[in-house]
Amino acid sequence: MRFDVLTLFPDFVRQAMGVGVVGRALERGQVELSCWNPRDYTSDNYRTVDDRPYGGGPGMVFMIEPLKRALAAASADGARRPVVLMSPQGRRFDQALARQWATAPGLTLVCGRYEGIDQRFVDRHVDLEVSIGDFVLSGGEVPALAIMDAVTRLLPGVLHTDASAVEDSFMDGLLDCPHYTRPEQAEEGEVPAVLRSGNHAAIARWRRQQSLARTWEKRPDLLAKVELSAADRKLLAEYIAASRPL
Repeated sequence: MRFDVLTLFPDFVRQAMGVGVVGRALERGQVELSCWNPRDYTSDNYRTVDDRPYGGGPGMVFMIEPLKRALAAASADGARRPVVLMSPQGRRFDQALARQWATAPGLTLVCGRYEGIDQRFVDRHVDLEVSIGDFVLSGGEVPALAIMDAVTRLLPGVLHTDASAVEDSFMDGLLDCPHYTRPEQAEEGEVPAVLRSGNHAAIARWRRQQSLARTWEKRPDLLAKVELSAADRKLLAEYIAASRPL
């Protein structure tokens, strides 16, 4: 998997990508990261990448030419990688999109700054605009890092066990179940007895019910999108009935 990132802050992106799971994937060569600074593709002594908007208004606008040249450099190998712009106007990034991109040879992520990017660059060169939420950040670097992290951990062999990724929240449209570790008893409570029982069937049933329950309680919008089996509906109904006051 190759990530090409168009950013005014390549050091920040490299440093953030150099830790944890993603950092190990980079070290092992499972992921390749290349950063392209549009300032390196300017033609004036001031390395200008922004200018005032036509029609007036606050802020500055990212210019076409530096971005276009940086994109050309990132694409010089001739490979066709989706060009994705980090934008609050884009499609909401989710686990389904992460899974789709994990099967691609790579991604080119464009990190905007200022008031926005000249729309002509977006119209001509961007394949998809993506948002990580309904809020505004100073630039696209943080969303790009989130996307690269989410995609990288889905690549075969990146996690210690591939099952870790399969059991994550959102992989089947539901939130994950709660997790516990040692000590068995703590001031805050004790580990549920079923998890200490050694009964794997009962543990699997409990975890599935907890996953359904968490989604019902915290993200009912997700539950409405999932087609539950008869067994799932029964588990959820049992939980709801048990949680209601007498």
